[in-house]
Amino acid sequence: MNPKGDTISQENMVADVFFLHPTTYTGDKKGQNQWNGPMDDNALNEKTNSGTIKFQASAFNHAGRVFAPRYRQAHLNAYFTKDTASARAAFDLAYQDIKSSFEYYLKNENHGRPFILASHSQGTTHAIRLINEFINSKPLKNKLVAAYLIGMPVRKDQFTGVFPCSDSLDTSCFVSWRTFKKGHEYKFDRHPEKILVTNPINWKTDDTYAPKSANKGTLLFDFNKIYNQHIDAQVHESILWANKPKFKGSIFLRTKNYHPADINFYYFNIRENASLRVAQFIKNRNQ
Repeated sequence: MNPKGDTISQENMVADVFFLHPTTYTGDKKGQNQWNGPMDDNALNEKTNSGTIKFQASAFNHAGRVFAPRYRQAHLNAYFTKDTASARAAFDLAYQDIKSSFEYYLKNENHGRPFILASHSQGTTHAIRLINEFINSKPLKNKLVAAYLIGMPVRKDQFTGVFPCSDSLDTSCFVSWRTFKKGHEYKFDRHPEKILVTNPINWKTDDTYAPKSANKGTLLFDFNKIYNQHIDAQVHESILWANKPKFKGSIFLRTKNYHPADINFYYFNIRENASLRVAQFIKNRNQ
C-alpha cells in the first residue's frame, strides 16, 4: 500500500515494523457504546484499515515488514471520562491484546530480526507499556532499531534503558511529537521541559526551525495526492509547531490541534528516516 502506485516488495526486508494504530473506536451508535471495540465490527475494522493503516502504517513499509495487529481498543471517551476505573480497565484490556500480539510476533515471526516499534495516539499509550515490559533495559533492546512514539506526551526520562534519539541516525532510541498550529500555546503539560519533542523534518530536539522546503512530502485526504514542500516544523516547548496546511476548503479549518496529521504532515520524511535508521542499525551490528 503506497501512494501513487509506488511499489515495494516486503519479502526481502531485513527488518520488521510493529505498528500500533490510534483510536478509531469513536462512535455512539449501537455496537460502539461500550468501553472496548469489538473485533468483529466490520465497519470499525474498515475504518481502521482505510484510515490509520493506509495513511499511517504505510509510512513505514519501506523500512520493514509491517505487522499492525487489531486489538480491542478503548473507546475515545476513555481518555475523558470521570469514570477512571472503567477507563483503566478498558486500556488494560486493549493492552492485553497488544501484548499477546507482540508475544506471538516475537515467537513466530521475528526470528532475531531488528524491528521498529511505531505508534500513534492510543497506540502510543500502549507502546509505552510494551517498551517497559519487554524492551527497556532488557536483551530485546538490542533488536530495537527505534521507537516512533507519536501523538502522545512522552517524557524524556520515560524509560531507564531506552533514551531519546540524538539525531537522524541514532538507533535503539525513541522519537516523539505532537503537532499544533504555529503560534499556539499549549498549557496542559505541567512540566513541558520534561516532554520529548522531535522535529520530524530535521530530527533534532532543539528549536531549530525546519522550513517546508525541507519537507519531502505530505499526505492529507487523498492517498494519491502528494503535497511537496507543504508543511514546516519547529519544536516549541512540549509541542511541535506547524504552519496551517492549504487545501481546498482549508479556509474553514479552525482547529489548532493537528493531532490526526502527526504522521501525514511528515509522511515521506518519516519513510526516509525509518529506512535510514534500519540501514544504520545493520551497519552498526556488522561492525
